[in-house]
Amino acid sequence: MNKSDILNLLLLPDPEPLYQEADYCRKQNMGDDVYLRGIIEFSNICVKDCHYCGIRSSNTDVKPYRIPDNEIIETCQKMVVWGYTSVVLQSGEDPFYTTEKLTHLIKTIKATTPLAITLSVGERNEATYRAWKEAGMDRYLLRFETSNPKLFQESHPDDDLTNRLECLEILRRMGVQVGSGFLIGLPNETLEQLAEDILFCTQLDLDMIGIGPFIAHPNTPFSSQSNPFSPDIFYKTIAILRLINPRAHIPATTAFDAIDPKGRNRVLQRGANVFMPNATPMAYREHYQLYPGKPCISESSDDCAGCVKGRLKRLGRTIGNDAGHSLKNPLR
Repeated sequence: MNKSDILNLLLLPDPEPLYQEADYCRKQNMGDDVYLRGIIEFSNICVKDCHYCGIRSSNTDVKPYRIPDNEIIETCQKMVVWGYTSVVLQSGEDPFYTTEKLTHLIKTIKATTPLAITLSVGERNEATYRAWKEAGMDRYLLRFETSNPKLFQESHPDDDLTNRLECLEILRRMGVQVGSGFLIGLPNETLEQLAEDILFCTQLDLDMIGIGPFIAHPNTPFSSQSNPFSPDIFYKTIAILRLINPRAHIPATTAFDAIDPKGRNRVLQRGANVFMPNATPMAYREHYQLYPGKPCISESSDDCAGCVKGRLKRLGRTIGNDAGHSLKNPLR
């Protein structure tokens, strides 16, 4: 598809045929398995000051925390019992977590569980990424958020889009499975820009594509901004991404449930094949809110595990029992 084709699909008055085609494409290429990747949000401390993020460095209302390694490892061991095959270790850009600290944590998780490991801890240098890969890191998630340099700068005043994209290229070159994606509906974004982000995502040849709607956080410079797009646009974007990335993993991200109680269900019916339950211990959950209305804050990890299995069963989907590694690029 080109930009014009994508715009035509985004403007469809009746998107049901698009959703059905995307679901068929998902079934033919990825099967009915949904892979469970449990997220542990192990630190909410961040040196960056992104204008939309609830844990930005300027938000002094956030109660800072770092989950001790032993709690992280215990949670990973529980994930195996819950039927998860991957852990996503996510945090703010916290300089406390040096190359050596996370190398030790990765090695310990690999030695005590069969889980695949995804890291999502921001922009680091090549030597650090290589050390983590050698320790056992399988995947890395780093969203570019928008491919428009002006919009990126307006949203990330202390960051650089070129550097972020270079990080993705470094990870790809060293053989790490790469995940990235974008926010839908940043302030001043147009449908034309959204179409360009969809194309840009595809050009990156990603192993996993994670997207979600922009939701204004009250303690940020974007607090008064509303999303310019309707929920149909969010779901159409998922469907289009599936059609032009038939063998990429696409998660039903948590933010879809924040805009619609059945949001993640709908995403799974419109092209997605990965579910990322919150496995952060309850004591920390309320302090990791990138956006308001985040679901599952008051549920235990056990409750979340039971809930997701029930959701998938009602959708007629099965739980993947392997690591769910990249199908696009098996060598990674």
